[in-house]
Parts: sequence; structure tokens; C-alpha cells
Amino acid sequence: MTHATAATIAPDLALIEQLAHEAVIALPEPWRAAATRVLVRIEDFAPADILSAMQIDDPFELTGLYEGIPLTEKSVMDQPTGPDVIWLFRRPILDEWLDRGDVSLGEMVTHVLVHELAHHFGWSDAEIAAVDPWWE
Repeated sequence: MTHATAATIAPDLALIEQLAHEAVIALPEPWRAAATRVLVRIEDFAPADILSAMQIDDPFELTGLYEGIPLTEKSVMDQPTGPDVIWLFRRPILDEWLDRGDVSLGEMVTHVLVHELAHHFGWSDAEIAAVDPWWE
């Protein structure tokens, strides 16, 4: 494969997963350890059932999703039905990244991941901004 060919291939699911993992590792403690217990799934687009439940017609509108019970709402009485999951959707992330044109792909993935972690942790806007500098 030539360099020109490699430069025209869109980042794949594995690269988005790697960037998400790097974003978790870069989180400050105590968030880093807690974030490693959240399952991160990378897909090209949100599944049809998720889009339907959220009443979203255009799959490019959803870059990420948190599925679970926020830590601020969990109780020892809750019966776990599975791990909390953060979904990252590659194609919408790439679309937004290209539209922005002023951030790296790693920054874009981090931004989406941090936004979804905010739902998990129950962060305020100020807490999100402390972790994600371009949150506004």
C-alpha cells in the first residue's frame, strides 16, 4: 500500500477504540480507575433500535451514548443487568471531526467519550470542563 493510499483510508473501528482507551488512561484520578469499569463499544453507527428509541432519524446525529445508571443514582439495592456501556459511533464522530477541521481525531474522540462519562459520573458542566478543556 502506498502512502497516498494509506492517507485516503478512513480511520477504522480499531483506531477509534485505541483513541478511546488513550482518553481513559489520560483521565485524572479518581476518574481514571472508575472509567476503566465502564465498557466502551465502538460501532460505525448506533443500532436501529437505539435510534428508534431516541427518535433520531439521521444516524449521523448521534456520536456517542451512555447506557447505564449514573453513579449518582445507583443504589446497593439495584440489581445489575450488565455493565454500564459507552457507545462511540465512528462514522458520526468522523463526520463531526471533518466538519470542525480544527481538532485532532484524538481530541474529538476524547470529547465524545468525556461527554458520555459525564452522564455516568453525574458531572456538572464545570467538572466536565476540568477534564475536557474545550467543553463549553
